[in-house]
Amino acid sequence: MSNLYNVVIIDDEEIGINNLCKSLADFGNINISGTAQTAKAGKDLILEKKPNLLFLDVEMPETSGLELLREIKEMIDWQIHVVFYTAYEKYLLEALRESAFDYLLKPYEQDEFLAVMNRFFSAVEKKDKLSSLIDSLFELLPENRTFLIATITGYITLHQEQIGYFEYTKESKHWYVSLQNEKHVQLKRNTAAEDILKLSKSFAQINQQQIININSLAKIEGKECLLYPPYEEKKDLLISRSYFKSVQDKFNLI
Repeated sequence: MSNLYNVVIIDDEEIGINNLCKSLADFGNINISGTAQTAKAGKDLILEKKPNLLFLDVEMPETSGLELLREIKEMIDWQIHVVFYTAYEKYLLEALRESAFDYLLKPYEQDEFLAVMNRFFSAVEKKDKLSSLIDSLFELLPENRTFLIATITGYITLHQEQIGYFEYTKESKHWYVSLQNEKHVQLKRNTAAEDILKLSKSFAQINQQQIININSLAKIEGKECLLYPPYEEKKDLLISRSYFKSVQDKFNLI
């Protein structure tokens, strides 16, 4: 059975929405999750529905589609393909700079629309195959010893002994892993603490923003976790009150 893909359309002109809805009706694996005619309503709709494919008009009253995309870019933590949909070719270059997946000029010909959709299906199919491959490789790796970790640029293989701790930074809204070679690798944006903890029983969360590898733990003084070299200079690994019991259980402390 084919995957079902959610689509959101944002266009201040009703005729533009209707044309897209009519064209999309030919695809059985496309679900139109919602439409909006203002940027404000569109923003709420995007964040609520989390569409796989977004048709976004560039020129709208009050806020342009480009401005809307810039505004929500940091809030998007899922895979989304944006097709700018406009009557004005002058926006093409700027749209491309905003990492648009594709560009559709009004009024479009059916073959132009089909080319966009075929490109979308090809892109998500490749991603699904990659995810399946990664899952298969992960199952083959020795449990609790070697990990395939998703970063902002791809995937890296890490051995458990290479990892000292993980840390979340509010500024960049990313988790980082601190390695034995003193490098800090940024993980992909939608990585959650739960994703990291599932990798190994040796990973223990000590507060909302830090997870340590207990194999790197030298001792605990009060609530401070002190690690073996080369992580001995890290002095702010503090166990928060809400995590103390789970840390205690993890380390089998008495």
